Amino acid sequence: MSAITPTLADSLAPQPLPPGDNYLTHTRGFMSWAFTLDHKRIALMYFYAVGVFTFIGGIFAMLLRTELIMPGPTFFPGNPTQSWNFYNHMFTLHGAVMVFLFIIPAIPAIIGNFVLPIMLGAKDMAFPRLNLASFWIYMIGALFFVWLLLGGVMRSAIPSLGDSGWAWLFPMGLDTGWTFYTPYSTSISKSGVVPATFGAFILGFSSILTAVNFIATIHSLRPKGMTWFRLPLLLWSLYATAVIVLLATPVLAITLLLLLVERVFSVGIFDPALGGDPVMYQHFFWFYSHPAVYIMILPAFGVISEVIASHCRRSLFGYKFIALSSVAIAFLSALVWGHHMFTSGQSPLASMFFSALTFCVAIPSAIKVFNWVSTLHGASIRLHTAMLCALGFLVLFTIGGLTGLFLGAIPVDVHFHDTYFIVAHFHYVMMGSVLFAFLAAVYHWFPKMFGRMINEKMGSISVIVTFIGFNLAFFIQFIMGSQGMPRRYADYMPQFWIHHFVSTIGAYTMFLGLILVLINWVWSAKRGKLAPANPWGANTLEWQTTSPPPHDNFPVTPTVEDPYDMGRWEWNDEDQGFVLTAEARAALHADPQRKIETA
Repeated sequence: MSAITPTLADSLAPQPLPPGDNYLTHTRGFMSWAFTLDHKRIALMYFYAVGVFTFIGGIFAMLLRTELIMPGPTFFPGNPTQSWNFYNHMFTLHGAVMVFLFIIPAIPAIIGNFVLPIMLGAKDMAFPRLNLASFWIYMIGALFFVWLLLGGVMRSAIPSLGDSGWAWLFPMGLDTGWTFYTPYSTSISKSGVVPATFGAFILGFSSILTAVNFIATIHSLRPKGMTWFRLPLLLWSLYATAVIVLLATPVLAITLLLLLVERVFSVGIFDPALGGDPVMYQHFFWFYSHPAVYIMILPAFGVISEVIASHCRRSLFGYKFIALSSVAIAFLSALVWGHHMFTSGQSPLASMFFSALTFCVAIPSAIKVFNWVSTLHGASIRLHTAMLCALGFLVLFTIGGLTGLFLGAIPVDVHFHDTYFIVAHFHYVMMGSVLFAFLAAVYHWFPKMFGRMINEKMGSISVIVTFIGFNLAFFIQFIMGSQGMPRRYADYMPQFWIHHFVSTIGAYTMFLGLILVLINWVWSAKRGKLAPANPWGANTLEWQTTSPPPHDNFPVTPTVEDPYDMGRWEWNDEDQGFVLTAEARAALHADPQRKIETA
């Protein structure tokens, strides 16, 4: 045992591993990546794929804001009718791409895949082949949306394609909105509803397989000594998210399958002209899509817990409350779908029931926020870029959460329904909060993923620009929404011009900030300073391996301790990183049972 501790200390020095010893260089070539079972490489493939689709969705957003900078047709081609139809396609594809290809998979698929097994001291996921299958299923589902995009571009460039025998190869984009509301999606829309819903159907299987893997890994590979209340809070969030995915995603899959059956075979399910009920579609859709809000935000909660603990260098206030609040959210999120339907004609009693539950589901989220703020109080906060992102998240999520409470009140919701107030609320909770949590996650684990330190100065500037741009773009939408500006419209009354103008300027500012983020990531991955194993002094197990980790994650066996005991690590000027204190080394010598038992 005496030889183990120096080896552990040596492995944490900021020096590059010999060629072939880390997961990035273990094997080379396209095939070694395409068929890899290494969870870290799969996470990196998700990272690149999600990045591409996020860029596409962002371009759609910029086109929409450019069109809305002035009243009337301003940017999109054709006469007013053609311009506004093009607008419908753009905002639908923007919503579908951002929700299904970025917000839902970003943190679980990238960050969860990368760090979950390492946080458990494991070599890989419980089912590595299932993990790889979920990635390729994600890519297949995403290709249907790419097909829609290319088909719409080709039809716009060559109008005669629509009348040729090859028309089926070029679907006319998508104009239903990302919710695919019936009966428009089943019998009226001439766009590519079938490939879009089939793509979303396939993407659901990717989420389900990932959820199964996360649950199995946490249950079966949790090491001796890591009890449930010694799990890092990111793992609690990922576990709760996986439970929601398993319960809710099959409902969406069945709903989309029924929509496809009605669209293709004209079977009366949702279309009233065929004897169906369109409100039933709303119930099915929102039974999944409101829990999906927490599928998107729960992993973000876990990230923020890790970042705040690490960059404040103190144990999180109310660990058990934060952990159990994730479970409470998973349970309550399945009971509040009806608050999306206050104006659908449902009974007043049902609306009162859903309104009350909406206020209840805010309680566990508020517990997290209060505990994070309590952790920050009196802490020695180190304003690294990841911490700036976490602070930005707290601001954006608080604004989004409070406006969600407004919408839980039936009279207020009826007034704001289908206005830009909803657009602003949705973007603060989903886009802004998830985006800043994702940025915090990448900046926090960037040294572990790429073995290089981020450029902190450029990172801070890019995050501040993004934060200013986001608030400039969306906060003013609360104001115009409260004044009656409806959402989903390509035109508007002149009195809303200044609101849209400011919102568009904010969108361009935010886009500039994200371009700076991308440049920083690329530059740092190539030329950043070599990263020590533990640059933040954190105590979860992923910081007890080299940066980047070897193929099997750990060159030596790590030790299981309280994940938020930051006192075990001290700064070492020679290594330019955190190393175990003398007391922690002595404890490791004295109690070898703290080490993880490996096969």
